[in-house]
Amino acid sequence: MNNSNKYYKWELLIWLWLAYFFNQGDRQIFNIALPLIKADLGLTDAQLGLVGSIFILTLGLCFPFAGILGDVFNRKKIVGYSLLFWSAATFFTGFSFSLVHLILLRSLAVGGGEAFYAPAAYGLIGQYHQRTRALAMSIHQTSLYVGVIFSGAIGGYIAQTYGWKSAFFLYGGAGVVLAGILFWRLQPTPVEASALSREEHQTFIRQALAELFSKPSALLLCFAFMCLVVVNVGYTTWMPTFLHEKFHFSIAEAGFNSMFYHHVFAFVGVMSGGFLSDKLALKSAHYRLIIQCLGMLLGAPFIFGMGQANTPFLTYVYLSGFGFFRGWYEANLYATLFAVIEPKYRSSAVGLSAMFAFATASSVPFLLGYLKPTLGLSNGLSALALAYVLGAFCLFVCLRYFFQKDSQLKTAES
Repeated sequence: MNNSNKYYKWELLIWLWLAYFFNQGDRQIFNIALPLIKADLGLTDAQLGLVGSIFILTLGLCFPFAGILGDVFNRKKIVGYSLLFWSAATFFTGFSFSLVHLILLRSLAVGGGEAFYAPAAYGLIGQYHQRTRALAMSIHQTSLYVGVIFSGAIGGYIAQTYGWKSAFFLYGGAGVVLAGILFWRLQPTPVEASALSREEHQTFIRQALAELFSKPSALLLCFAFMCLVVVNVGYTTWMPTFLHEKFHFSIAEAGFNSMFYHHVFAFVGVMSGGFLSDKLALKSAHYRLIIQCLGMLLGAPFIFGMGQANTPFLTYVYLSGFGFFRGWYEANLYATLFAVIEPKYRSSAVGLSAMFAFATASSVPFLLGYLKPTLGLSNGLSALALAYVLGAFCLFVCLRYFFQKDSQLKTAES
């Protein structure tokens, strides 16, 4: 860290916040425009779900490579080139006119580019923020919520008024400009693994895998994260279409309302959860895990309700509760994982856990689309609550039996 500027860690957070804003916004504009893309290109619900599933699968398969690179190479360059690549791919997605083009540009190119951002970015935050780590990660997480909300409002309006292609042109072009700014402002960052020899580089992946898979608490945390991702990808992919079809909202209304209430309360949840956990963690790191567990357990009934509500108002209430408790979980997402992982393996751990989560959850958009004509989106979305219940159980087992031992082992190793 450059000691000549003691405020750099907060400037870094600002630029990463903006990058993550477009990371999430570029993802969501496709989901908002699903009905328009379906009509324009003549696709089925299952085909649209397939595009989403391949996108999530691509993220999952690329995450471990992104994590290793985030531990071995310059994180500034990884973040910058990742943003540049996915933004350019988003821009060119606007030229798509077939299912194949959507898969190549949206699923593979955008998904592959976005995968390399998070491990390096969270590694940077963890490196520059120690006592403020949960707060910094909570602030960074809010860009996900703001990005999705704005894509729902602005992207939905642009897609409905000027056509779905225009939304991709706007978001992709803005991301390319931001990438240039990041290359200018971010400082080169020495990382923990950069001094390894060639021989040590060859064994680094094996060491990172051993670090993650040898600790039961890390595996349980990864499984709980997978449960979160299952719900998130199902919700973000199909909720705009759900409101459009069930309550006859316009594309702009459905895009905004499906994301606004949920993510505003997620913003409140993640900030309150991050502040509360940083305070309580001074007494015991167990409190971070307790807050995560409560977030999933209390969020499950709201997920079930959002699919069964018969009025827009009740739907918004359930979306808000779901968002608030999701924020509690996400405020501590990487703070708890980092508590049991050695610093030099943290980007790798983020990548490996994300691979497991996203690869497993990748079938959800396709399954909900495939089952939509028979099961219905209401029942499909409500069924996602089971994943939160399972995730809460994993966190309870981790807290009860393994977390203290594995966190103490990590401290001794460090």
